[in-house]
Amino acid sequence: MNVLSLFDGMSCGQIALRELGMKVDNYFASEIDRHAIEQTQFNFPGTVQLGDVRKVRAKDLPRIDLLIGGSPCQGFSFAGKQLNFNDPRSALFFEFVRIWHEVKAVNPNARFMLENVRMDKRFENIISEYLGIRPVRINSSLVSAQERVRLYWSDIRIRKEGLFGDVHTDIPLPEDRGILLVDILQPENEVAVKYHITKRSTIERIKRRLDCNSSFAPRVNPQKSGTLTVGNNSSKMSLTTGTTLITPQIYQRPHGGNKGGFFGGKTPTLTSSSWHQNNLLVSGRRVIQLNGSKESNGRQPFQQNRVYSVGGISPALCSAHAGSAPAVLLDGYIRRLTPTECARLQTIPSWYKWGCSETQQYKMLGNGWTVEVIKHILSFLNTRIQ
Repeated sequence: MNVLSLFDGMSCGQIALRELGMKVDNYFASEIDRHAIEQTQFNFPGTVQLGDVRKVRAKDLPRIDLLIGGSPCQGFSFAGKQLNFNDPRSALFFEFVRIWHEVKAVNPNARFMLENVRMDKRFENIISEYLGIRPVRINSSLVSAQERVRLYWSDIRIRKEGLFGDVHTDIPLPEDRGILLVDILQPENEVAVKYHITKRSTIERIKRRLDCNSSFAPRVNPQKSGTLTVGNNSSKMSLTTGTTLITPQIYQRPHGGNKGGFFGGKTPTLTSSSWHQNNLLVSGRRVIQLNGSKESNGRQPFQQNRVYSVGGISPALCSAHAGSAPAVLLDGYIRRLTPTECARLQTIPSWYKWGCSETQQYKMLGNGWTVEVIKHILSFLNTRIQ
């Protein structure tokens, strides 16, 4: 099998093919980023680099069996200015179309896969018209700890629908593996100090946001629960609980029209632009916070407002405060995700080695594919390519 990969980046397509155990005779890659090319050659020295996609001609290559690519998406992304085909980067999609026609002219049995971001339906339809097929939408969250919705156009497996026989990509969704953020984190004793946030203003800002976020309200820890008492009125219910644990969360800093916020369970989509600086890992323990006021006729704070030892248990949580009682982060940490953790979000296998700076690793991972999604799609090649 001969493979041509356009906009190859760190060669996630080649990673997926190797993971699937598929024999590739020649892997041709079109890429212009020097760091990405070096990284690919570091792992796959047999890769034939072709350079600028605008100079690639299929007739100059051996017969291609599989064409893959993820044309630049900045013009289509809802996170950008949405210049669409007016953005010269997104206009490179038409180079993919040109080369696809050249490949098909030589090998009518060739197959293709194109990936791009979720976009305005109008522009999705234009791409579908040029390729003659409608895409399947797959969220990487099914196979990783990352929310990353992408569109995949492919004729590897198709179905026809409707009166006019519209062709659709017929790749079934992968099974949900239930992978969460906590599953991809490195043990804290393996995380270098350089990843931890030490700037006081940043720490205090995130703590203030924590205290205003109802999703971080104290929850009953069954291992520390005491008696549950309910009077004639349900509002008299009280619970006794201990220090509550915060499930690891990602705090996304506000930027542009994005107000930021907290993401639990799954991370927001990795991007190539300083993602690790703008999305911080927050974890720790919380207890009821002393608010400094004198209550109970000035003698002491109400019980639910006292500070108790982290090693002990907190006072009873009244139903009136259970969802809104102020709290403080104790013995916690705020840090950046490591390159290893970001690679796990993109399901990069451990055998893939890095030979570039961490800055370039973050950038390539943000631009790259979720390998397990690509593996899932390409796994259907076994029944198509002879």
